[in-house]
Amino acid sequence: MRAIVKLLRAAEWAAFEAAGSFAGSADDRRDGFIHLSTPEQAGATRARHFAGVEGLVAVTLDADALGDALRWEASRDGALFPHLYRAIERGDVIAVAAI
Repeated sequence: MRAIVKLLRAAEWAAFEAAGSFAGSADDRRDGFIHLSTPEQAGATRARHFAGVEGLVAVTLDADALGDALRWEASRDGALFPHLYRAIERGDVIAVAAI
């Protein structure tokens, strides 16, 4: 299993829990895929995109279980980041942690 992480604002997590799926943040929908990070990339993602945001939730997914909808694509400084080209379903989630 390769873990990957989606950082969600509290309201996004609440909506995800209520709906049972998450089609992405406004930024994700604009870009056409859900932005994810490896555990090693998550700290920099938080600092860059969520600085000062309280109540974040880290949702962990198994990259190997997401199939062809997950693509590793160059992003910041040419590093490969996981991008998901479908909604995250509640069954995809293997762990949830408040940060």
